[in-house]
Amino acid sequence: MKRMLAGTRVLDITEFASGPACTRLLAEMGAEVIKVEFAPDGDGSREMPYLKNGRSGYFVQQNRGKKSLCLNPDDPRARTALVALVQSCDVLVENLAVGEMARLGLGWDNVHDLNTKLVMCSISTFGQNGPLSHLAGSDEVAAAYSGASSVTGTEDGDPVLAQAAFGDVGAGVSAAGSIGYALLHAEHTGQGQYLDIALVDVYYEAQSLCSQALTLGDGSFMPRALGSHHYVGAPCGFFQGKERSIIIMVMDRLWPDFCNALGRADLIHEPRFGSMVLRAENRAELIEITEAWIQSQVSDEDAIQKLQDARVTCAPVLTVAQAAALTHLIERGVAQKVNDRVLGEFTIPGISYRFSGFGRLELQAPFLGEHNDEVLTDLAGLSPQQVRAMSADGTLIAEDVPD
Repeated sequence: MKRMLAGTRVLDITEFASGPACTRLLAEMGAEVIKVEFAPDGDGSREMPYLKNGRSGYFVQQNRGKKSLCLNPDDPRARTALVALVQSCDVLVENLAVGEMARLGLGWDNVHDLNTKLVMCSISTFGQNGPLSHLAGSDEVAAAYSGASSVTGTEDGDPVLAQAAFGDVGAGVSAAGSIGYALLHAEHTGQGQYLDIALVDVYYEAQSLCSQALTLGDGSFMPRALGSHHYVGAPCGFFQGKERSIIIMVMDRLWPDFCNALGRADLIHEPRFGSMVLRAENRAELIEITEAWIQSQVSDEDAIQKLQDARVTCAPVLTVAQAAALTHLIERGVAQKVNDRVLGEFTIPGISYRFSGFGRLELQAPFLGEHNDEVLTDLAGLSPQQVRAMSADGTLIAEDVPD
């Protein structure tokens, strides 16, 4: 079956996390993605761990299915080639510093004049406008400015650094979804759109519980970090088992089921625990009751099973290694085995998009400049002689591709 984005050509001027996360999704859906890398070293993630035989597993994970064009963007011939590629593409995705695309002559006004149907998507920490847009940023900076870091930490107020790229991947998913809608609009109207995706927006959007409660409470309610537990109610958080931590989340309607699972029907109508607000106020006592019950069980697995049998929301806290080996994640393809020409077989996070008519593609990540000749001659209109001359003087860079 023809892939969902088959026939869609994407010019990818991104590196590291958020941009490649977006264009990876487009490649997985069948788009032809031309990854522009800047000479001499290309995407900086090529040097990110884990490295094996000089090849980055992270780079391979984020750039499977793409074609690599590595050039010096300050050379006039390279800029002319980029203009030609803009004219032949349906989508342009970039995550350079704000203003850098305009400096290269590829700002929205210019590319829209070159290709009125083109969809252009810029991904950045703070967005393309606003008082902070000029600042350098990252996933962690966006989390800090959005307030997310303030509610993710210890009860003493010390923020904890998340070791998962929630903002980068979230922005990539948001960007890919926006591009899909914009392509549909372009198909209907012939007009492209400029998409401005910001990590700080993604993080603040995730403050769906905190923001409305804060403003409606006129300051009487102040969201804050509570370490292993949630401020909204109790028992809601991580509880210490015999061998590992267990997450338990008990909302209002689950309270009787939870009490029955613990063999404590007497707690159901206990006045101190009569509402989520009251249970939150008496959180310490509920934590003690819950952990004492867990410790009294034969094993953590036994405790979890009893809670799950009662339809109480809970789970063991798995390590990354345990999650990668989890049958559920393997069967769903999210713990996905892939093969690389250098790295061989290894496991990466699969994408979260699921379509009933399409399975996974077998994709390969490019070597630096691997597709210079193909892209520039087929799509940018350069002759083989021009490509050879640009390669000879260092305007184009390509690494050796192993057999």
